[in-house]
Amino acid sequence: MIWLASKRGYLSDWVTQRWVHFTGRRVSLSEEPWLAGPVGPTTGIGSGYFTSLASAEGLRLHYSASAAGVIPDFSTLRGVSFEPTNVDSSVTRFYEQTSAYELDAWVEWYGFFRPFGWLLAVLFSRRLQQLNVPLSGLDTSKGLTSEVLQFIDPATGAPRHTASFRRLRGSGNVLYAGFYSVCTLPGHTNPCIKVVFPLPNGNAIVITRTECRSDGSFVVISAGDCFGEPGFYFTVHAESGTVWARYVRALRESIHVFPAESGLLRADHVLSYFGTTFLRLHYRMRRQLNDAS
Repeated sequence: MIWLASKRGYLSDWVTQRWVHFTGRRVSLSEEPWLAGPVGPTTGIGSGYFTSLASAEGLRLHYSASAAGVIPDFSTLRGVSFEPTNVDSSVTRFYEQTSAYELDAWVEWYGFFRPFGWLLAVLFSRRLQQLNVPLSGLDTSKGLTSEVLQFIDPATGAPRHTASFRRLRGSGNVLYAGFYSVCTLPGHTNPCIKVVFPLPNGNAIVITRTECRSDGSFVVISAGDCFGEPGFYFTVHAESGTVWARYVRALRESIHVFPAESGLLRADHVLSYFGTTFLRLHYRMRRQLNDAS
């Protein structure tokens, strides 16, 4: 990999950032706060990133308690057409107490997209230790570790950030490091779930709208038609308070979380590009036996 100095980072990352710069739009975060989120260093992410972020922002890093959740209060998702109490209580509990669950995962790549996954891993994911999508069942055969990290504001005692940090047990690679929050998009009546994945000099942001099925299962969908709607965004930070943002309309995903056998939860995670499914992830979530809360 070609290194271009600490400000630009590696050539492959710098080229990607220039794509966002030239094809995206310049946005003021004071006007579009839903595009704000933690930024990664040019050297990559990994476990040390969280300590550095907490230090830089004057926060206290608190590793997952027995019942820390990526959405601490599920009722914050209430909107005109979404009622959180209609979601099965076991699903709600998972989001509010995520760190109390063990996760297993299976992966299915489709057709000619598999080589693309390998290329993404070689060029970006394994080096950056971020968004390490499994390439085969062997990658996830030993399961996942799952931690919820809270960045506590010492002045208020409240979390300023909440991050989910997951590793593949077999390889030790970071599956992803994502910051969860609830945001409201302009012109949308329901709050959305927002996940920010720090990348060199910017981040990837996934914003999902919420749905409740008649059986109490829960679905999040990142899909829209234009900038300002749910979906995938890449940002590159410019001067303070300004970012270049690129909306990737062709890339979409859905996650369906539902109660399963013997008190388990399961989730089906589907990603598509231009309407063609290229990856499915299947999760099994089990509450840890040593957690009685």
